[in-house]
Amino acid sequence: MKKRRSAQVTQGVEKAPARSLFYAMGYTKEELDRPLIGVVSAHSEIVPGHFNLDKVTEAVKAGVRMAGGTPIMIPAIGVCDGIAMGHIGMKYSLASRELIADSVETMTMAHALDGLVLVPNCDKIVPGMVMAAVRMNVPAVVCSGGAMMPGMVDDKEISLSTMFEAVGARKANLIDDAKLYEYETGACPGCGSCAGMYTANSMNCLCEAIGIALPGNGTIPAVSNGRMLLAKYAGMAIMDLVERDIKARDIINTRSIYNAVACDMALGCSSNSVLHLLAIANEAGVELDLDIFNQISNKVPNLCHLAPAGQTHISDLNQAGGIPAVQAELAKKGLLDLDVMTVTGKTLGENIVSAKVKDPNVIRPIDHPYSENGGIAVLWGNIATEGCVVKRSAVAQEMLCHEGPARVFDGEEEAIAAIYAGKIKAGDVVVIRYEGPKGGPGMREMLNPTSALAGMQLDKSVALITDGRFSGASRGASIGHVSPEAASGGTIGLLKEGDLIEIDIPNHKINAKVSEEEFAARKAVYTAPAPKITTGWLARYAKLVSSANTGAVMK
Repeated sequence: MKKRRSAQVTQGVEKAPARSLFYAMGYTKEELDRPLIGVVSAHSEIVPGHFNLDKVTEAVKAGVRMAGGTPIMIPAIGVCDGIAMGHIGMKYSLASRELIADSVETMTMAHALDGLVLVPNCDKIVPGMVMAAVRMNVPAVVCSGGAMMPGMVDDKEISLSTMFEAVGARKANLIDDAKLYEYETGACPGCGSCAGMYTANSMNCLCEAIGIALPGNGTIPAVSNGRMLLAKYAGMAIMDLVERDIKARDIINTRSIYNAVACDMALGCSSNSVLHLLAIANEAGVELDLDIFNQISNKVPNLCHLAPAGQTHISDLNQAGGIPAVQAELAKKGLLDLDVMTVTGKTLGENIVSAKVKDPNVIRPIDHPYSENGGIAVLWGNIATEGCVVKRSAVAQEMLCHEGPARVFDGEEEAIAAIYAGKIKAGDVVVIRYEGPKGGPGMREMLNPTSALAGMQLDKSVALITDGRFSGASRGASIGHVSPEAASGGTIGLLKEGDLIEIDIPNHKINAKVSEEEFAARKAVYTAPAPKITTGWLARYAKLVSSANTGAVMK
């Protein structure tokens, strides 16, 4: 093992002042002579997925101590997307990913830590922490907090997506207040990341798929004893990585990122996973673009239909064999690189040698997939010349190809008001613009509009297009990440009410039936709206953030 990074703050005569500050906190000389391991915990009392992270963090620290290290807890922020949804708070969610990455970098570098165990659980916190580890290229293990169990109403398993759709059903008078209350008290029965294949669980599963987390990280429920065992093993694993000098970029590289994209397609992850994988690749110095997602999607079949695409949840995926079982199916067709290193200290192939599918109703066999193509598709056309993204596995068959008139709204609030007022009809294509990384700013999720449409039973007849993004809990023809965004001069900003929009997901096309000449004429008289946010750090973010097709990273 190389000389420890922490020697910069613990060893030698010159470091006596630093040691005195450690002694002030009760650290012993013996503890300072061991590797210092940052345990970055996003525990808080405002995020259900993070409510239990104090327990997970303590278990990680126990594992570090058992393996001969000194664990040091460091806090991290985290936004609950469900609570932030539908108001100004959602502008802060994606943007917080950069704050998290920067703060983890700051604490690690300022205190010369030897390695990190990252303890996140929800949407932007997971990729933010991973981005920091890859940026600094330090030994790191992700140990998430685990998935929430599904709720139960009318003898049917439900989760957060059901709750949002119930709002639409109530607005359409399909249910009454009593039933709505039954849903809201039953949808989320305890701590953990919300129970479907939403963004949080997508990223927790993909951390496992990319090799930066131990097997089981993505699927073991938050309330299971297995989660505490996993946390202790994560604490032990980081000590092995530090001893062997295995760093984040030894694990996260081109080969493992392609593995993660393949698992993404098989699992039917949130469309937000595209943003986050692009951002992680950017930090790792790996070339990854939207074309590669389609190339892999064209080869990798979709094996899972978890909520909102289907009726199963993460706990069911865990019982069915978890991510190793999915990987074992993909390996049968040579769709993964099995020689990549993982945080177990073993290769992916060694990790999954005994994995198998225990429930083919949850993880379909490779020869009997839901579809021959992956769960995510990237579309191109005259309103998305740099691409846009749809979770294909959550789109009804009849909406894979659709043509309809544009119903244009300059922001989510206008759109949701029209939907709730019953002004959106079957066949329409709802266009929500000026919600991109710059225009939002912050690229808000559009779960309220998509859920309202689903709750009103319009998800099989109405499409939604935005330069913002969608929650992993969204279903239907929900096409996001339109690039370039309206605020950057994208054609989506030139659309008018009634323009015919043609969507062809199987052929990766999305176009407005408007001539180039007409678009040029509209552009000549176009006036960009004033920025929505002009103060605070979001104003700085809007000036520095890149387009969604490059991961909405800070430049």
